[in-house]
Amino acid sequence: MHRRALGQLALVAASTILMVGSPLYAESPTPAPAPVPGLVNPQAAEVIALDEDRNRRMTVPVHIDGSGPYDFMIDTGSQATAVTREINEGLGLRPAGTAMLVGMASRRAVELVEVARLDIGSHTITDFAAPVLDREHVGADGIVGLDSLQDFRVMIDFRDQTIALEDVRDKDPSRRGFEIVVRARQRLGQLLITDAIVEGVRATVIIDTGAQASLANNALRDRIRTKRASEVTTTDVNGVDLIGQMSLMRSLTIEGLSLTNVPLTFADAPAFEALGLTDTPALSLGMQHLALFDRVAIDFANRRVLFDVPRDVARAMRESRMKGFRAPL
Repeated sequence: MHRRALGQLALVAASTILMVGSPLYAESPTPAPAPVPGLVNPQAAEVIALDEDRNRRMTVPVHIDGSGPYDFMIDTGSQATAVTREINEGLGLRPAGTAMLVGMASRRAVELVEVARLDIGSHTITDFAAPVLDREHVGADGIVGLDSLQDFRVMIDFRDQTIALEDVRDKDPSRRGFEIVVRARQRLGQLLITDAIVEGVRATVIIDTGAQASLANNALRDRIRTKRASEVTTTDVNGVDLIGQMSLMRSLTIEGLSLTNVPLTFADAPAFEALGLTDTPALSLGMQHLALFDRVAIDFANRRVLFDVPRDVARAMRESRMKGFRAPL
């Protein structure tokens, strides 16, 4: 059994920022699944089928204290693993105090409850305090956040609608099958890509699998000096509306791959402030753009993000590298 305490932290995410207690981790023996290309040890990876909810976010089956299954999002934009009020009421979980939750639009005090055991596939998380959220604002029964993913490589396969969780402590997983491998730096559990280019402006990127839309801060908008924009309203996990300005970006480039005609919503979200990114051009990349790739792997243990692009794009990338140009997606 492996245990790791994270301590009491102010926790950051593009979707949510939470303050939680110290999760303790345990692992159960893992059955041998079908081989998954790109994994260092397919027999050590747990492959879980995904469901797609009404907001096009991916959910996986989770058991809590032996009850379930419940549909939880794998949310790399949320620092903490959370449950919904409906689960709390159904299971009668014990109170564990309160915490400050920071969403895209607001900061709110929320209650914490004790979770003795949470099972996702064959992986088990034990004895942690979980924030309680409203299901209507989450879009799922709960969230598997960064505090539960730090030892794992999370690979979302959009072609096969599966997710693979692999324990990669003390390993260097293969990059085989991935055209783009980006080194990232870590801040409060988040992996930050710092060398993305948006219309010629260098920006920091957060990979947020819990958000449908991509969100950028006003520091990036001011550097780009975009003028044509339409007002859009989104609701955060606290149920508070965020009013932003959406514009179409001609290009977003990561390691030589350019996404073209990228819609971005600009707003000064509290999550960017908590990450210290208020004055630094930054954006969180949501599912609307992650789904353009065949696969995306977020390797927290080795601090890197890997992208597998469609075959025709991969071929164009190889050709463009030989010619010194970038390949659009």
